[in-house]
Amino acid sequence: MKQIKTILVLSILGIGLLPGCAKSFLNRPPLGAPTSGTFYQSDAEILDGTGPLYDGAWGGYNGTSLQYIGDIMGGNSTTDNYQSRGSFLNFSVSSTDPSGALQSSYQALWSVVANANVVAYNIENAGAGASAAGKTEGLAECYFQRAAAYYYLSMIWGAVPIVYNNITQLSDTSIHRAPLTDDWQFQINDLTWCAQNLPATPIQPARVTKWSAEGMLGRAYLVRSGLTGSGGQRNAADLDSAVKYLSDVAMNSGLTLDPSYYDLFTSGSFSGTKVPSECLFALLWIPQGQYFIQNHMQANLAYSPLITQTGDGWGAAFGGSPSLMNWYFNIEPNDTLRRRATVFMPNSFYPDINKIGGGWLVDSTLFNNAQITYPGQQGNGYGNDHAYVKKYVIGSPADNGGLGGTQSENLNTYIFRLDDVYLLLAEAILGNNASTSDPTALQYFNAVRTRAGLTSKTSITFADIFAEKKAEFAFEGHAWYDWKEWYYFDQPDAIAYFSNQNRGTYNITYNNGNSFITFFGSNGYPGTVTYPITPQTADLPYPEAELLVSPALSQGTVPFDFSLVKYN
Repeated sequence: MKQIKTILVLSILGIGLLPGCAKSFLNRPPLGAPTSGTFYQSDAEILDGTGPLYDGAWGGYNGTSLQYIGDIMGGNSTTDNYQSRGSFLNFSVSSTDPSGALQSSYQALWSVVANANVVAYNIENAGAGASAAGKTEGLAECYFQRAAAYYYLSMIWGAVPIVYNNITQLSDTSIHRAPLTDDWQFQINDLTWCAQNLPATPIQPARVTKWSAEGMLGRAYLVRSGLTGSGGQRNAADLDSAVKYLSDVAMNSGLTLDPSYYDLFTSGSFSGTKVPSECLFALLWIPQGQYFIQNHMQANLAYSPLITQTGDGWGAAFGGSPSLMNWYFNIEPNDTLRRRATVFMPNSFYPDINKIGGGWLVDSTLFNNAQITYPGQQGNGYGNDHAYVKKYVIGSPADNGGLGGTQSENLNTYIFRLDDVYLLLAEAILGNNASTSDPTALQYFNAVRTRAGLTSKTSITFADIFAEKKAEFAFEGHAWYDWKEWYYFDQPDAIAYFSNQNRGTYNITYNNGNSFITFFGSNGYPGTVTYPITPQTADLPYPEAELLVSPALSQGTVPFDFSLVKYN
C-alpha cells in the first residue's frame, strides 16, 4: 500500500515531466485526481504527500549536476572532457552545455520549488480530517524544501525569479529576476517560519526538524552577511543572526557527530530508516523503486564495474583534485580517516566491498603510468592518473543487504549535516576578524578535526575554516557553494584563490607504502595547471533553452513585493 501511495503522489507531482518548451520556474505539476480534497484527508496522507519532496523532485540535481557544479567546478574533483564536462573545471560552461548538467540542475531545482509550492497548495486545501498541526508541519516541510532549492539556484545563477505559488503565478507575464538580496530574504523568511513550526524531533526518520531549519537559516544569514556588507566587511547584524541560530543548533539540539566518519557513507548507517544523528537534511532514495527515486551516485563515481557488479561504474575519469590531494599529502598528511572514506589510494583494502570475494584491494599500478620511481623524477610524460572517488561508492547489492541495482545504490544523499553547522558557527564567530581564539569557535571547529583524528588548533582563521570544509565535504557537492559564500564578501581574494588553484593532473607512486605525489603541468611533465575565473564566470549562464522561452531572465532585476507571500 505504501508503494502504491508513493507512486500515486509522484504522479500528482509530475516529477520528471518538466516540459522543455515551458518556463521551468513557472512549471506547474499537474493537479489531477485525486485532488487535495479527496487525497489529503488525514495527517498520514499529508506525510505521504510531502515524502516525494525528499527524493524524486531532486532527481535531476543528485548525481552529475551535484558533482559537476559542486565538486568539479568547486576544485575538489578531476574530470576529462567527455561531452565537454571539462568546461566545469576551467570555468567555461556555456548556455548550451553539452554535458546536460546545466539544464538538468536548472530544471531539477525549479522542479523542487514547483512541487513544494503545489504540495503546499494541496495541504492548504486539505480535507477536514487533516489536523491543523499536521497541515502546519506539512507546510513547513514544503517551505523548507523551497528554501533549500533557492540556496542552490541563487548560488549558481545569482539573481533568479521568486516563485511562491506556481498556480496563481502561472499566467503572470511580469515575473522578472529579483535582486539577489531579495532571493536571500525569501529564503530567510521561509526558514524562519519553518524553524517556528517544524518539530524538534523528526516525525519520521530523516524528516527535517526545527534544527534543520535553524541550521540552514544561520547559513543563509552568514551568506547574506557578505552581500549586505561592504569594503570586504560582512554585515554585523547578519553575522549576529547567524551566530544566534547556529549556536542554538550546536548547543541545544542534543545532536552529536557520528563517531565514525567512514560509517556516515555506508548503507549500514544511512539507508532506509537508519539515519546518523548528525544528518539535518538528506535526499532519501528507494533502492528498488522507479528510476527517478533511486540514487545514481555510485554509477557515476565508481571507477570500475567490478565494484558495483551491476553493469555500471563509469567514474574512472573522476578523482581527488590536485588541491585536495595536496591537502592529504602535504598540508594534513595525518588526515587519513577522511582520506580513506573519500578517495581510493593505492594498495588500500576495503573489506566492506566485494565481501563475497574477500574484500577489495586497490591496485597500486593504476596510479603510476608515468613510471615515476622517486620524487622529482620527470617520468614518461603520461599524466592522467588520480585517486579515484570512494565517497558514495559502497559496492554491490550483495555488499549492502541485497538492496540496490543498476544505477541504484542503497544509500541516501547528505545535503546538510551537523558538522556543517559547527564549521559555519566558527566562521560566524570569526566574523570580520583576521583570526579568533574564541572558546566556542574553537570547540566546534576542533570537534570536526578531532573526529578526523587531527590535532586541535588554538587559533583559527578564515583560511583554516575554508580548508576544513574542503576536506570534510569533498565529493558531497559543497566546494563551489563554500567558495561562492567567500566570493560575496571578499571577491578579490576568492577570485585569486580559484585562479591560482592547481587544476591539472598528477601521479601517485606507491613506493612500498611510502606513497608520494607528482603534479603535472599542461605538457605532461612536473608543474601545475591553472585557469582564471572572473566575475563574469562566477555565475553560470542560464540554459539557452530557458532564455528562449523566458527572455526576462536576461533583463534587469525588479524588487520583489514580499507582501504577496502568505504563511498559513
